[in-house]
Amino acid sequence: MDLAYDPQSIDRLRGELEDYARRWPDEAEVVGHFLELLDEVESAPFTRARLAGHFTGSAWLVDRSGARVLLTHHRKLGRWLQLGGHADGDTDLGRVALKEAEEESGLDGLTLEPGLFDLDRHWIPERGDVPAHWHYDVRYVVRAGANEAFVVSEESLDLAWRDVRELLADPSSDESVRRMSEKWRAWSGQQAG
Repeated sequence: MDLAYDPQSIDRLRGELEDYARRWPDEAEVVGHFLELLDEVESAPFTRARLAGHFTGSAWLVDRSGARVLLTHHRKLGRWLQLGGHADGDTDLGRVALKEAEEESGLDGLTLEPGLFDLDRHWIPERGDVPAHWHYDVRYVVRAGANEAFVVSEESLDLAWRDVRELLADPSSDESVRRMSEKWRAWSGQQAG
């Protein structure tokens, strides 16, 4: 596959992954998987055509106060998750996360905060003619503006603003959503202190 990737975006993502590894040393193995995929840029890891696995971008979409996060009841997976989707050739995964947040929520005035927030490599089951594969999900913080009146897109069964503290305490929350809730609580506590 002959795609012209932006070398600056690739370098920026590599730097963000290395910075993330320094901030979260217990996730070094996960970061290693992402760096390995990034090193395979000639195999088109930013497209869904790479059936073994590919990059996706997601948004931890918080309200202005930072107390709530907007989750989607994902139509295909049937779970409450963060907003996000396929890169479809875009090497700027922050831009992908922001675009997906806008498209899936219908919200305007969203802003992308700098740096990686979370990484999650997860297995996607076979569906129709698409074989099971890995998603290398790069997650960013996206902050809502004054407008919080979301619109449910066709990709979602529903959307809901959820209190981050409640997600931490809810054993039925997706494991990665609980992990992001914990990271967000720690981060926002540092900002307040």
